[in-house]
Order: sequence, then C-alpha cells, then structure tokens
Amino acid sequence: MLFNSINFAIFLPIVFCIYWILSKNLKAQNVLLLVSSYFFYSCWDYRFLFLLIFSTFLDYYTGIKMSEASTVKAKKFWFWLSISVNVGFLGVFKYYNFFAESFAEALANIGLHVNPASLDIVLPVGISFYTFHGLSYVIDIYKERIKPEKDFIDYAVFVSFFPLLVAGPIERATHLLPQIQRKRTFNYTQAADGLRQILWGLFKKVVIADNCAQLANTIFNHSDQYSGSTLVLGAVFFAFQIYGDFSGYSDIALGTARLFGIELLRNFAFPYFSRDIAEFWRRWHISLTTWFRDYLYIPLGGSKGGTWVKVRNTFIIFIVSGFWHGANWTFIVWGLLNAIYFLPLLLMNKNRQHIEIVAQGKYFPSIKELLSMAATFALTVLAWIFFRAESLGHAMRYLGGIFSKSLLTVPNLEKFYVKLTGITIVLLVFFLLIEWIGREQQYALAKISLRWPRLLRWSFYAFLIFLIGMYMSTNETPFIYFQF
Repeated sequence: MLFNSINFAIFLPIVFCIYWILSKNLKAQNVLLLVSSYFFYSCWDYRFLFLLIFSTFLDYYTGIKMSEASTVKAKKFWFWLSISVNVGFLGVFKYYNFFAESFAEALANIGLHVNPASLDIVLPVGISFYTFHGLSYVIDIYKERIKPEKDFIDYAVFVSFFPLLVAGPIERATHLLPQIQRKRTFNYTQAADGLRQILWGLFKKVVIADNCAQLANTIFNHSDQYSGSTLVLGAVFFAFQIYGDFSGYSDIALGTARLFGIELLRNFAFPYFSRDIAEFWRRWHISLTTWFRDYLYIPLGGSKGGTWVKVRNTFIIFIVSGFWHGANWTFIVWGLLNAIYFLPLLLMNKNRQHIEIVAQGKYFPSIKELLSMAATFALTVLAWIFFRAESLGHAMRYLGGIFSKSLLTVPNLEKFYVKLTGITIVLLVFFLLIEWIGREQQYALAKISLRWPRLLRWSFYAFLIFLIGMYMSTNETPFIYFQF
C-alpha cells in the first residue's frame, strides 16, 4: 500500500477515526496500531509478514533474556543470537546473490570458472529499516542503556508502526517507545500540522519526484544517445527525484504519525542548501546517519584517535552506508566517493563549521554561501550518478559522456521532453523557493503559510492539491527507498 494511492487515502481515515474513538483505552489504541500496521505491510506480500513478526519476537525475547542472564556468557549468547539471525536474514535476502556473483567474477579473473547457485527471491519491503530498529534496541539493552520492554504489543508497535515501517525514519526505542506507552489525547494543532506535512510530502513525491523521474529515467536509460549537457540535466533531475521521493515519504510518515499523537525523528533538513559535504550528511537521511554514528562510528573510536583512525573510520562508515543501500558496486563507490569528499574537511577540522542554518534570519545568502551551496550540490550530483547507474560501467560511460565536447552544446531532447523539461524546471523553481522560505522550520510549510491571511493560505493549499491531482498517475509509482 503506497502513501500516494487511493487505498491509503481510504485506509488512513478509517484507522484515524477508530483510533480516537478508543482514546480512553491506551491498550486498545496500541492493538489497533499493530493490527493496522500488519495489514498495511501484508498488502505488499502477506508471506513476508511472518518474517517481520518472527524478527520482532526474536528481539523482544532476546532482550528479556539478556536482562535476566545471570552470567556475562549467557548475556552474550542471547545478544549474538539476535544479531546473527537479524543480520543473517538481511544478508540472505539482500546480499547473497551479490557476494556469490562477485566471488565468481573474482575467480574468473584468475582463470577459474564457477557457476554459483543464485537465489530467486524478492527482497522483503522495509527489511533494512525494521532490522535496524531491532538491532538498535538489542544493542541498547546489551550496553545497559535501556531496560527491555515486557509488553509485546508495545514493542511490536515500536518496530512495525505503519508510517515508518517500510522506509523509515529509523527510530530509537528511547524516543518512540515512551510515546507508545504514554496516554495520547487528540491535539488539533498537532493534527493540522501533520496534515500540512502530509500535503507537502505528497507535493514532493507526486509533483516534483515523479516529474523529474520521467526525465531522469529517459536520459539514464538511453545515456549513449544524449549530449553531455543533456546528461548533466539527467543527473540534476535525478538529484531532485531522489530528494523529492525520499524526503516526501518522510514528510508523509511524520505527518501521519502526528495524526496519532506521535512524533517521529526528523529525517531531512533541507540538505541541498548545505555549504559542504559534512553539512549535507547532517541533513540527509538523518536517522540513518546518526544510527551509523552511534552504533558503528563511535564504537570504532570515532574521531578521538589519531589521523589513521579518523580516516579509517570515515571510510568504513561511508562504505557501509553505501552497501546498506543496495547490493551493487555502484552503491559502494557512491559511499566511497562521499568519504573522499568528506576527508579534507575532517583532516582540516572543518567538518563542524556549518552547524547553523544557512543565511539564518536573512532573505538571501551571501555570495560565498551561494557558491558553497552550488559547489556542494555539484559534488552531490556527481556522486548520485553512481547511485542511479545500473553498473559501474554504465556510470563511467555516463561520466565520459558528460566530460566531452558536447558538454557545452544545447541539450538534445525530443520535442515532448523539451516541453516537460520546461514545466519541470518551473516546478523546481517554485519548490526551491518554498523550501528556502521555510528552511528554518522542521519542514517547508510548518510556519510560512500560517502567517498569511486565511484566504491566501487556503488558496495556496488548494493550489498544491490541484497540482497533486493534476500529476497523480493512474499507475501507482513506488517510492525509491522501498527497494532498500
């Protein structure tokens, strides 16, 4: 069930109404959320629902057993049982074929030819996300940062809450579980804010991402037919496609959760207004970045060791982040490239120099800020080429096409796509304007429209709804991050 589907438009109001009818009974509310979440997930493939339930019960049970363990050895046994099974599931479903094929290719390079068995299986939707929910919970119990949750319903809601189930944000037990256990009363202001964020998320997905996707897909799929200038356009359109798609999903997830009186972790903070790569990674997929920081980077020593330790940990964190996104060398190179971008800032101790919001309290950025944002965006777009490409060979051919004599020519698009490009650029300008105006808030529409006269405000909302309706495809368009 997609957020941008008619089914979800029917599902959400029904669950919302029943949920608040049960407002005097917290346990009934949580049971409803769990049943609704399992139904939501089973709409993809009911067979994988059993995997989700098994993973949930495993972490719930091992968490309790760790707290009851009378010896360090017993505690470690339950901890590693949970870790190995969860990572094992992720490895089999997501990475087995990649490792098998890479191993065969490596042997072929030295003259040995093998035909490894491959698995013809579908990647369960959301497995990377709900696995990380469980891993953080188990690690926190093992490190004695939290106590295990004894109520299975509450814990299962933490793992499976439908707004975040299939594409995040990646939640922490310390943040979400207390909200699940606390009595919730309907708050009109919170709910209205949630609806605004849902509206903006749908605009990002349907109007921005899906329009950019038409152009990006056409150019990437036939990259050998286009000039360097056209390939640049394709990469830029993909940059906005993936941002509009993923941050749009996150906005809808956060807004939907707010309708139920629950606040989820923020996942995006206007990353394309970043002035360097370090700032970009503090603003892009925040819940994943902080997860790797807390559960991988810091345990490895973080930035406290010598130069070699800092460099090693930086490359590990970015390469693992790339590999988390998918079983393809393109994602690993994407992570590696971002590590290379980040390294000079780390070595010069400049990776924390842009903590504040760009041009805070001002209408316009300075020339220096504008150039810094443009340079950071250009580096990000270059890296996105590897993320989008089908293979490393495809990525290198794409880059070769860009850095050719045709880079300085007029883009050579078909007549239909020339018109679509013009419309999309106008929409992007409008989108960036709203994002810039609202960049000091949690999301673009959080405050700016509230300051306007009621007629203007509602006219603006109606305009966004009109654009969403106009560009809503009759064929449901999945979110990019569902494949991860």
